[in-house]
Amino acid sequence: MNTAQTPSSSASLTVTHVLADLLERLEHSAVPVDAEQYRSVVSRLAGALGEAEPGPELGALLDTHPAAAEMYENTHYQHAGLCRSPLDPALAAERQARQAIERAMRQPNQGNTHGQS
Repeated sequence: MNTAQTPSSSASLTVTHVLADLLERLEHSAVPVDAEQYRSVVSRLAGALGEAEPGPELGALLDTHPAAAEMYENTHYQHAGLCRSPLDPALAAERQARQAIERAMRQPNQGNTHGQS
């Protein structure tokens, strides 16, 4: 009989939360951080985020840990794009680009007036 149990979702999210806290502290440290320690935390957090079940608990963790949220977004980009980035700035930039293109297309071609009377 197999008595091995997989860790519960909340137990693994606890580990993810501890790693996310640690990454935030490393990110905002006033003293230089050892590169190997940083890589180790990032690697372990990436693994934990990869195993975390999507849902409100994970969303709340990512809302309060910007560095972990950025990692999550980058590692899940192929499935969800920039799913945690605010859309308003991106939409505003897209609108401005469209307006600039439309204005440029409405203006007469000014490059062909040379040498013509």
